[in-house]
Amino acid sequence: MKEYYTMADFNEAVAIIRQHTDVAPKAGLILGSGLNALADSVEKAVEIPFSDISHFPVSTVEGHQGRLVFGTLEGLPVIVMQGRAHYYEGYSMGQIGLPVRVMKLLGADTLIVTNAAGGLNMTYRAGDLMILRDHINLIGMAGLNPLRGPNLSEFGPRFPGMNEAYDLELRALAARVALEAAIPCHQGVYICLAGPSFESPADVRFLRLMGADAVGMSTVPEVITARHSGMRVLGVSGISNTLVGEEGAPQPDHEEVLEAGAVLVPRLETMVRGVLKALWK
Repeated sequence: MKEYYTMADFNEAVAIIRQHTDVAPKAGLILGSGLNALADSVEKAVEIPFSDISHFPVSTVEGHQGRLVFGTLEGLPVIVMQGRAHYYEGYSMGQIGLPVRVMKLLGADTLIVTNAAGGLNMTYRAGDLMILRDHINLIGMAGLNPLRGPNLSEFGPRFPGMNEAYDLELRALAARVALEAAIPCHQGVYICLAGPSFESPADVRFLRLMGADAVGMSTVPEVITARHSGMRVLGVSGISNTLVGEEGAPQPDHEEVLEAGAVLVPRLETMVRGVLKALWK
């Protein structure tokens, strides 16, 4: 396992992809747990397993099919990650960020990243969407940052800012689409933990006190990598369950997360299609 990657590594992955497709994507999408079905909406699809691409981390988690899908959505060329890798699977942060940099090299200047998350905000309900307005990089504060190591100036500066990690225009478009489609939607703060264990009741109370509205085990490393590369980012959490933070409360499980996807996928598809259509009409 490599912790750091060079431009030669990224270009090697791009070269392999170019053997399968010449699509120049305008946007990249990353699909979280239970949300893979969104990729079925891609038209003129070309599918490439992660395992066929040099240096790509291969997802080992149920609900993450592990392939790139190239094609069009709303007439626009896109690249979709049907599944993702996580730190808890044993991958380095550099590996988790690698696919985003490959998207950038292929031509994508916008990243739409989705996840399934537990609701910390007690007004959230399973099946709601949350547009990320900010994040708390809890694992990054402990040193697990995807930009650790030699800086690649070809992508961005040594110290990228995160004041506006989530693009204001994209957030406004997503909120408008949700309102017009009557989709239950919030804007909130996502907090990233390392996993894979779910949160204890005391964890939940602590995270809520920190100001987080939803919690998950992904997304933030990819967002940091994208912002370092100058990409615009829209983040959307599908709320799979509400975390009470009391002893004896029902325990979340991965099966519950996957089941929630049946409700969340059509809502996410409506939002993503609406944003793409409005942004590039």
